[in-house]
Amino acid sequence: MPGLSHERLYPAPVAGVDEAGRGPLAGPVVAAAVILPPRGVPRGIDDSKKLSAAIRAQLCARLLDCAQVGIGIVEADEIDRLNIHWATMKAMTLAVDALVATHGTPPGHVLVDGNRLPRWDYPATALVGGDALSRSIAAASIVAKHTRDRIMIAHAEAHPQYNWHSNKGYGCRHHLAALRDHGPTSLHRRSFAPVAQAERALSPD
Repeated sequence: MPGLSHERLYPAPVAGVDEAGRGPLAGPVVAAAVILPPRGVPRGIDDSKKLSAAIRAQLCARLLDCAQVGIGIVEADEIDRLNIHWATMKAMTLAVDALVATHGTPPGHVLVDGNRLPRWDYPATALVGGDALSRSIAAASIVAKHTRDRIMIAHAEAHPQYNWHSNKGYGCRHHLAALRDHGPTSLHRRSFAPVAQAERALSPD
């Protein structure tokens, strides 16, 4: 389980930041920033990829109740304009900005999962594999993943042929087949090769 050793290296409060949704063909990229409380942190916080959807939902609800949380969302059309790297950096920036705006507490330091930092004024450290090392980053990964999954499940109601309630926009076999048969929606990332290829294949000559 990720601990708090990295958080203790920096001035409090320390925010953990992580994202969900870099790889899917459809939907937004979502980032979360989380400052854990000094007491009453929920047990079981871990890298979101290691947790079931039900456990993520429970932990997300508890984190929203006890922690300081900010969420940043960048939609598919902006991902296409910026590219996925810069869209992810923007989502992270929006998440920390939202945390500060909501709770009025600028972080003393920000721990970011990965090897790159957004272009911001916050003191920060990039931590490769941070969701397995830092409890704050792991908490952010849970909030980001659960938030994005809920968004894609809601979109699945309007676009059932793509099976987003199950694949969450990732390029699984069912999703790719639906892309070939029906073409992309406004929620698809047209800068991603499988989406662009499907669009070209269905376009009249």
